[in-house]
Amino acid sequence: MADVKIAGAPISWGVCEVPNWGHQMTPERVLKEMAELGLGATEFGPEGFLPTEAKLRAEVLEAHGMEAVGGFFPVVLHLADQDPMPIVQKELEAYVASGAKTLVLSAITGLDGYDVKRTTLDEAGWKVLNGNLDRVREYALSLGVTAVLHPHVGTMVETKDDIEHILAGSKIDFCLDTGHMIIGGTDPVEFVHKHADRVKHSHLKDVNLKVADRVQSGEITYYQGILEGMYVPLGEGDVDIRAIVRGLIQSGYTGWFTLEQDNVIPAEPAAGGGPLDSARKSVAFIRAVADELAAE
Repeated sequence: MADVKIAGAPISWGVCEVPNWGHQMTPERVLKEMAELGLGATEFGPEGFLPTEAKLRAEVLEAHGMEAVGGFFPVVLHLADQDPMPIVQKELEAYVASGAKTLVLSAITGLDGYDVKRTTLDEAGWKVLNGNLDRVREYALSLGVTAVLHPHVGTMVETKDDIEHILAGSKIDFCLDTGHMIIGGTDPVEFVHKHADRVKHSHLKDVNLKVADRVQSGEITYYQGILEGMYVPLGEGDVDIRAIVRGLIQSGYTGWFTLEQDNVIPAEPAAGGGPLDSARKSVAFIRAVADELAAE
């Protein structure tokens, strides 16, 4: 079997920081199921999912045989009168304690949820955002942590034009999120082809584009899109995940392939069912693509 690093993200089990985001499964069950799949690591999940205190967080992960990747960290980065560094510095204390190496930044609007209309940045706003990204990047590097930016629906970096502003104005590297990029109008296969050197982390999602197009047009909300099956197991949707995984491996990518398919769980799933079933299919797909490439 080819050597490929696969991690989990609690959002694939429906664990999310957004209020009223369905049933929230316990960390004990989520981490146990990740371990059953042979995943080597997990992202931290939203605040409160794992212990806030750095030492306790590290102990919980060690008890499940999991390495800490780091995690999705929403932070306001575009406001001149709001310094992000104090909360970033506090968050990174847990990274140092647990050995996590990747801080996944989301440039949130500061409004509730991902379906609220965002403000439009002018050039001064982009300068503030890019400047803060570089400040976070440099501080994280001083601690041995790689900061990456996660383009995300409903944040300040969502569209292809937004991403171009970041590529041109900041040194920050990226978390390649296949689903959010497609919904925002960026082709993730093309992004890997052109900017593989800027990809240091990945969130793999496969997408039912018929549903995603309705989200992109504003016909339905992002949350409703998830409920209507926008995300499917890897290899079963309309994203060329095979080409993305192959392209990253061929470029020399050594980061994690993270299962991060936004999910809403209505109630506690039966043992062995629910999100575990989808995650199992996705893990098998990644491993099969890696083996296919290794055999060529």
